[in-house]
Amino acid sequence: MTYFSDMKEKVKNIKDKDDVIILGIETSCDETSAAVVRNGREVLGHKIASQIELHRKYGGVVPEIASRKHIEVINPLIDETLEEAGITLKDLDAVAVTNGPGLVGALLVGVATAKALAYGLYIPLIGVHHIEGHISANYIVHGELTPPFISLVVSGGHSHLIWVKDYGEYEILGQTLDDAAGEAYDKIARTLGLGYPGGPIIDKLAKEGDANFVEFPRPNIKEPHYNFSFSGLKTAVINYLHNLDQRGQEYRVEDVAASFQQAVVDVLVDKTIKAAKGINAKKVVLAGGVAANSALRRQLEQSCQEEGMKLYYPNPLLCTDNGAMIACAGYYRLMKGEISDLALNAVPGLPLTSR
Repeated sequence: MTYFSDMKEKVKNIKDKDDVIILGIETSCDETSAAVVRNGREVLGHKIASQIELHRKYGGVVPEIASRKHIEVINPLIDETLEEAGITLKDLDAVAVTNGPGLVGALLVGVATAKALAYGLYIPLIGVHHIEGHISANYIVHGELTPPFISLVVSGGHSHLIWVKDYGEYEILGQTLDDAAGEAYDKIARTLGLGYPGGPIIDKLAKEGDANFVEFPRPNIKEPHYNFSFSGLKTAVINYLHNLDQRGQEYRVEDVAASFQQAVVDVLVDKTIKAAKGINAKKVVLAGGVAANSALRRQLEQSCQEEGMKLYYPNPLLCTDNGAMIACAGYYRLMKGEISDLALNAVPGLPLTSR
């Protein structure tokens, strides 16, 4: 018998347990996180080590620095998570880990750690797609939420509209053709001299600005498809600012931030509502780092109410990259008997629908 065949047999017994406890590990970018989750929805222990301060002076994530920091903190972080949960390694039923997409060096740290734990404890290993994790964060916050539903996943690296047919079953309806929404936020914030990360800063300033100050373009908003494109919007804002600077014309940063954010939110909300109506979805789920944006939440909530739809979104802690969402997604993979062997590897461009 091999490890994988042994684990296939072990899963049958695990699925019959009253309580299934999973350790989730997330290291896809610049947050190191671990969480212990019971039965997919109850968080017993959760830790996140952010690297924002390390990368702030560079205006974005430096992959080599991120990888080295993950190596430095991953083991102590897991120990702290287990202590918070009040359990030991021997109490774990399985280990779930993000194996893509993301920064390859960062992913490798989490994958190697999870594989070592799974083999050493002789428990199942579960590879989880990062976007699947973000969607699953909503299961933790909303105990009543079950598929099917449509999900808008927006972050620094992703802008996706996904039809979630069942746990682990997805159909991508639309995605970014160039820059993701969060990436555009970071680049505009850098142009405005606001620092990194750009999303929270622009969201805060936009509350004090005039969203109608400049009519920036809404890319693809009138197109029948559900894909996104924010590169043109980003370029339009940058060119606008450069033209003002060249003429020596002053402007309020708050007004530019508000106008830019309104253009992004209009596109995201319009596409989401159109997609939901197209498949007659009554539940809409918001996920990813940009899901913490106050304007996006407010406008999408209003549009969903007008269309008779129910909107779900996680609390701010679970919008960011975190281990709890990975443990949750891993639980539903485990319940379907979908586990990984020890050949599991980091795949920086891992497609969601290959799962």
